[in-house]
Amino acid sequence: MGQKLFYKIGEVSKLTGLESYVLRFWENEFSFLHPKKNNGGQRVYLKKDIQLILKIKKMLYEEGYTIAGARKILKQNSNPASSSADLHWIKKELKGILALLH
Repeated sequence: MGQKLFYKIGEVSKLTGLESYVLRFWENEFSFLHPKKNNGGQRVYLKKDIQLILKIKKMLYEEGYTIAGARKILKQNSNPASSSADLHWIKKELKGILALLH
């Protein structure tokens, strides 16, 4: 993945090796996977969304989890308090957005 801030569903499909309809289906199955929509109504994914998709893909296709099992594990592992790595990434992304605005 490059340094883009947002990825369209077709790009995410190519990056992850998953069909667009699978990505849309997973949005319904995993409530914490919710890409934003741009002004034109197209889904736009962040890097963190793509990382989550790859994690789900690994759990389902390689590790043998069911959708319900993967959902349960991911919910258990989610922590409302952000880690310092998350905060560092958010700060970097915000600086990038600010640079684009100037």
